Amino acid sequence: MNAPIFRLFALFVVLFAVLIAFTSRWAVFGAPALRDNKLNARVVIEQQKIKRGVIRADDGTVLAGSTPLPGDIYGRRYPTGKLFGQPVGFDDVRFGRAGLERFYNDQLTGETNEFAGIVDSLSKKVKVGDDLDSTLDPKGQRAAFAGLNGRKGAVVAMDVKTGAVRVLAANPQFDPERPNKNQFIAATQGLYPPGSTFKTVTATAALDTGTYEPGSRVSGKNGKRISGVPLQNFGGEDFGDVDLTFALTHSINTVWAEVGVKLGKSTMADYMERFGFGSKPPMDFPADQMSTSGSYRKGKVISETSRFVDVGRTAIGQALLLVTPLQMASVAQTIGNGGLRMEPRLVEKVVDPDGRTVEEPLPKEAERVMSTGTAAKLTAMMKQVVKEGTGTAAALEGVEVAGKTGTAEIDVNAGINDLWFIGFTPKVAVAVVLDHLQGQGGTVAAPVAKQVLQALGQ
Repeated sequence: MNAPIFRLFALFVVLFAVLIAFTSRWAVFGAPALRDNKLNARVVIEQQKIKRGVIRADDGTVLAGSTPLPGDIYGRRYPTGKLFGQPVGFDDVRFGRAGLERFYNDQLTGETNEFAGIVDSLSKKVKVGDDLDSTLDPKGQRAAFAGLNGRKGAVVAMDVKTGAVRVLAANPQFDPERPNKNQFIAATQGLYPPGSTFKTVTATAALDTGTYEPGSRVSGKNGKRISGVPLQNFGGEDFGDVDLTFALTHSINTVWAEVGVKLGKSTMADYMERFGFGSKPPMDFPADQMSTSGSYRKGKVISETSRFVDVGRTAIGQALLLVTPLQMASVAQTIGNGGLRMEPRLVEKVVDPDGRTVEEPLPKEAERVMSTGTAAKLTAMMKQVVKEGTGTAAALEGVEVAGKTGTAEIDVNAGINDLWFIGFTPKVAVAVVLDHLQGQGGTVAAPVAKQVLQALGQ
């Protein structure tokens, strides 16, 4: 082959390779983005002809279904309205998709069953998507909104053993029948200072490393210097040497701040990472509808070993630390599950139009955070919080509740706080936050948690 012919041949090979690359890019790698682009009119029209699968609650209640419209197309209906608007999301020709409607769009439109799609196309049958059986509990969800009683805040409840999300509720609510592009979900996106609920994470590191025991004694003196600055206990209370169980029961800041300092940034960072801080939650939900919990500076998460982090104040849920209710529910679930963190999940299974289960996302282990022995010690300490400490308002008759309250000061002069309770029974873990209110976590948030646990049969 002479040189001119070889060069021409090489040019054709290169051009053919470029053609294949661009075709593959849009047909394969770019296909999901094209399907999700609400400006792609062709995709919108095609998907309106599909009878999307049904989304159901754990008791069979229909949360989302398809309804026929003129022109052989389908619209979406949401029988429970605002009640499950946040986790279910929406499917809308103007604003695209959100929530489960978006995360499981391929399943709901039948895109995961290519053979069935081809058969439907050839036979001119209506294409039908797969159904989702969610883990969401209507009784628990109603109890959460009743407890919030119109106040801004959020509630997340999870199955302790599996990570199944039973309740995901927040105010302000959201109507999936009237969606907009600015939907905000406080339960998964809201970032709040956790206050003393974070002492459970500090206690985990303290016990699991063997540095401390529940009976280890530390000074609870008010005004103790932490990182060179005096730290106050809530209400200015002053204590002598107390053991860690007493310090958790009565939420003594100066004890847990000293513990955090002695453990050090590296150890605290390690255990925070084990709990899932510093990364998006591994939940079956759109990533951009979930926030990362951790220390924030200039709007971004920074390393817990950064020079900007005050480890003593981080150890008591102050300083730069911000968390989501979902994250704190996961903390409670992990401790209640003997130290094993599970991936939170909103869908139990995916069922095809013939009733066959084609996917079962639950349960999935995320990480062993602590030993079972550490979890047992910490559980006993948290039970004392509910029996005789700051969390007595969460107590249930006949069921032992382990918990921790939190009162994160927002405006000291006005007495405005973010009010928290996290806790668990042998079956259910829960996190409650009420945003910018007067009062304390133990008297305002704990009763909401009690209502939800009762509704879930605890």
